[in-house]
Amino acid sequence: MAAQSNVKAAEIPKNDAHIYHEGFLGGLIGALTVAAWFLIVDSFQGRPLLTPSILGSALFKGGAGLISLQTYPISFEMVLMFTWVHGMVFVAIGVACAWLLDLAERDPNYGIGILILFVILEFGFIGVGLIFADKVLQALAIPDILIGNLLAAGTMGAFFWKRHPHLKIHP
Repeated sequence: MAAQSNVKAAEIPKNDAHIYHEGFLGGLIGALTVAAWFLIVDSFQGRPLLTPSILGSALFKGGAGLISLQTYPISFEMVLMFTWVHGMVFVAIGVACAWLLDLAERDPNYGIGILILFVILEFGFIGVGLIFADKVLQALAIPDILIGNLLAAGTMGAFFWKRHPHLKIHP
C-alpha cells in the first residue's frame, strides 16, 4: 500500500534552477535596458559608448585620465570589461529578485523585502559613486542614471510580474 502525501502541489518548493533561470533572464533584461538607455543618451551627445568607457575606466583604472568629456578617449576594452561586470551585477540582482518573489509567493509578508531591495539598488549606485568615484558622477548626469535605473526596474518588474501574475505583496 502506497503512502499518500498530504502536501499540496502549491506547497512543494520550486526547483532552484527555475529561480536562477528566471533571475538570469530578469537581470539580463535590466542590464540591456540600462545599456540601451545610455547608448541612446551618449549617441544624442555625439559620443556613443562614452558612459560604459568612463565607468569601466573608473572601475578598472580608478578613473585615470578623466579630465573632460569632450577629450576623453573611448576605450572599447573598458566598454567590454564594464559591460561584462554590469551584466553580472544585474544577473545577481535578478536572481535576488527571483528568490524574493519565490518567497513572497509562498508568504506575502516577504513582499516588503522586494520594496526594500528596490530602494537600496535605486540609490546604491549613486551613494557608492559619491563615496568612491565622485569625479565620475560629476561627468555623468545623475538624472540620466536615475532614469536608467527606473527603466531597468520597470522592465524587470514587468518581466517578473508577467511570470508571477498572482503575487500579492503585503508590507
